[in-house]
Amino acid sequence: MSRIRHAIELMRELLGVPQDFHVGIVPASDTGAVEMALWSLLGPRKVDVLAWEAFGRTWLADTVEQLRLDARVHLADYGCLPDLSAVDPSRDLVFTWNGTSSGVRVPDGSFISRQREGLVICDATSAAFAVDLPWDRLDATTFSWQKVLGGEAAHGTLVLSPGAVERLEGWQPPWPMPKIFRLTKNGKFNAAIFGGATINTPSLMCIEDLVHALEWARSIGGREALISRANANADVVARFVESTPWLDFLARRPETRSNTSVCLRFTSEQVQDTAMAGFTNAVAARLSAENVALDVKSYKSAPPGLRIWCGATVERSDLEALMPWIEWAYEIELRRLDGRN
Repeated sequence: MSRIRHAIELMRELLGVPQDFHVGIVPASDTGAVEMALWSLLGPRKVDVLAWEAFGRTWLADTVEQLRLDARVHLADYGCLPDLSAVDPSRDLVFTWNGTSSGVRVPDGSFISRQREGLVICDATSAAFAVDLPWDRLDATTFSWQKVLGGEAAHGTLVLSPGAVERLEGWQPPWPMPKIFRLTKNGKFNAAIFGGATINTPSLMCIEDLVHALEWARSIGGREALISRANANADVVARFVESTPWLDFLARRPETRSNTSVCLRFTSEQVQDTAMAGFTNAVAARLSAENVALDVKSYKSAPPGLRIWCGATVERSDLEALMPWIEWAYEIELRRLDGRN
């Protein structure tokens, strides 16, 4: 348990989480952490749900189809954000900070009122450790370790504000609550989960891997260094896009571009829309066959394109080496499409 507590305190330190917030390790990756928050906290207020990519739409389905709550839905297509000014501070809010499958993130937390009456549930899984999260505007924040920390994926982290704890102790959901979702015991907040105890036993090998990543992050300068590394990595891709006429970001506005899950689309008029999925899959497959980039095709439900991970554990020099390979694979596939040798 001492190693789990050590991991929790390192996460608190590196993320700048206030001391009156609770940080806990929970089962089932970020998905488990988000759904634990949704099923435990939502219900007494109306809800606003923001969704602009695959994972936001998953939390929307939980809220509307499974919990059947009175929710107002704010949708946007891939590449865009919904109207953030439409968020009602009297409602609970559910949103994803960084759309991992779209490369679109909220620019900052200013759209969330500090005078809000509702709780804010934020999926921050590919944003935590790569952006400064405004803890005074968030109540239940989730992430997993395999994104910016480059760790293992089976466990999640849930960060709760004092307001979230107050909700847990003052609200009894009317639906059955699975064991791994239960954050209260006899009507009181189960603080032990956030002090090193766990709902189910995590892999201690994974805990050690997490501790190793966190101690490395501390050694290079902490959160600021991690953010700086992610920004520098994303800038490598941005410079390549700026000099490449047949490539663009999926995110339509520069201020909404992710610095971790960078999503690109081909814009060449020589590739018809009907052939784009096959073309981009072929480019990604060629990069994989050359062992220079693995799993870089876009998410299965996203528009065809490439998705390049630029988190802090990636070396900038590797991304600089990758860019000419993308150009090479694109030209090879374009010649093949045109019937040229």
